[in-house]
Amino acid sequence: MVKRRTFLAAPPAMALGAASLPLTGLAAPAVLNSESRLLPPASKKPRVVICGGGWGGMTAARYVRQYVPNADVVLLERNPTFWSGPMSNKWLVDIVNTDFVHHDMTHAANKYGYRLIQTEVNGFDRAKRQVRTAHGVVDYDYLILSGGIRDDFEAWFGEDREAVAYTSKHFNSAYIPNAKMHTVKAKLKNFKGGTMVMTLPPPPHRCPPSPYERACLMAWHMKKNKIPGKILILDPKPKIGPIGEGYRQAFEELYPEIITHVPNAGVKSLDPYKKRIVTAAGEYDFDDAILMPPHQAADMVWHAGLIGKGADGKPTGWADMDPRYFTARSDDRVYFVGDVMGAISPQFGYYPKSAHVANAIGKIVARNISERVAGKEVVARLPDNLCYMMVNGDPQEEIAVKFDYAVDAASGHVHQTQIDLDVRTNDMVKEDFAWIKGRFDDFLF
Repeated sequence: MVKRRTFLAAPPAMALGAASLPLTGLAAPAVLNSESRLLPPASKKPRVVICGGGWGGMTAARYVRQYVPNADVVLLERNPTFWSGPMSNKWLVDIVNTDFVHHDMTHAANKYGYRLIQTEVNGFDRAKRQVRTAHGVVDYDYLILSGGIRDDFEAWFGEDREAVAYTSKHFNSAYIPNAKMHTVKAKLKNFKGGTMVMTLPPPPHRCPPSPYERACLMAWHMKKNKIPGKILILDPKPKIGPIGEGYRQAFEELYPEIITHVPNAGVKSLDPYKKRIVTAAGEYDFDDAILMPPHQAADMVWHAGLIGKGADGKPTGWADMDPRYFTARSDDRVYFVGDVMGAISPQFGYYPKSAHVANAIGKIVARNISERVAGKEVVARLPDNLCYMMVNGDPQEEIAVKFDYAVDAASGHVHQTQIDLDVRTNDMVKEDFAWIKGRFDDFLF
């Protein structure tokens, strides 16, 4: 059996995967091997290659083209379409339709003038400044890694690949959006009753408040359709957060007979076949489940050899990066955007792994690359963050959380101010839809 980390550490020439989907707008080389060039070498104009076409990657592609008009911008994405994580919980319960969260990517590429290539990223040769894909090599001057997260099922199952595959198939959370979203929606639609377990990953993880939103909307669906179900939230944290008071009130006032929140319930072991889970807070049987293992940076960051290490010498699971300029510590030609990013500050740890932050960092990195290309001083900039979460479907009500950032004059570290908007209102629903329209208009439409 090949160990996962050995597999990921294979030399760049070794094939680490295969694309199952064709290129968008380009013909594949006749012979696929590690030396075939997918594109001719970059000319005198700078080439910026972006790996990952989610919120952060598409934003970066759009703004590099704006800030560096003569750049050759290439976006590599393995999926044929874009799925939005924001609003996907509402999609699960039919508050928004599929066309709201699922979009063609070619329109944005054509509108903003970058190349979109559908292929799998297999590895990197950073000495040569090359990305290796399933369809050949792409040269770069600057590289942006924006692949999002991977589910670290190995934290639960070690090298038991059968258990990983079974759990991923039957209990996937779809927090890596695309085809699995339909699986989770079908699970909810077909649920006739019993105990539905939801595990939350330990921090940091993708979109911290959204699992609680999902629990609320699933509970609303059960309540509306008179399904005799219970939702058991197994939370490794000591309390609900962020927006702790708002969610506590929603659980207790709207869904007291459906939702049970269990704090300090980190997973110790899981038997997906017998549907039994052992946590630090107790042991539980379930009829169905949505299981979130710990999250890590996407595989591409491991392929690039740019995962950080902690004081104990073990991998942190996240990019090893400069917290102000978002470049790899060991290679300043490589930038990180979105959920792959490593720790930012000893005060709060990581920027929230949210779409809002990915969108903001995509713009910042594009601006920084433009400054380097122009030979100007690179300015360290700060993002912000804003997340709206629906807790009731009828009447529609939401809560929200804001994060503001500033550099502390004494320590030089980035400091975070968190503002929980705990009182659920319909006005926040309107703000939420205005927010996502503005963001979609920014990089997608």
